[in-house]
Amino acid sequence: MKNEIEYYRLAGNILTNDYFLELKKDNHHGTNKYDHCKRVSYVGFLLAKLFKADRREVVRAGLLHDFFFGERTEKEENSYLNHPKTSALNAKKYFNVSDKEASDIETHMFHHVLIKKILPFVNYKERAKIKDNKPKSKEAAIICLSDL
Repeated sequence: MKNEIEYYRLAGNILTNDYFLELKKDNHHGTNKYDHCKRVSYVGFLLAKLFKADRREVVRAGLLHDFFFGERTEKEENSYLNHPKTSALNAKKYFNVSDKEASDIETHMFHHVLIKKILPFVNYKERAKIKDNKPKSKEAAIICLSDL
């Protein structure tokens, strides 16, 4: 109960925001984007407590890591490896996230970039550099782990 209270204190203003609620309309990983982002954020919150990371940063970046409108296949900016930048731009626009939180969002697909380097035929039309997508902080790494 204590974890849930702290989590909702950190997440509440995003979870109830009209723009964020729009994510309930988009399918994502067998659920909708809203529930997916909430799950990633809560798992990240628990990991942040365990690893003594910035919980507020992880909760916000976790919630907003897939904060783009529409399906991945609808627009190029929503694609497999482009959507992190779109999500970070939307997070800045609607929630005034910090540059560090935006960086956490932008690098949340790092594990997929690694897979793409090993298996180049996966989403072969998209390009991504490991250096540009590598998490730059403990909090960013937690977002990646939480999104598995």
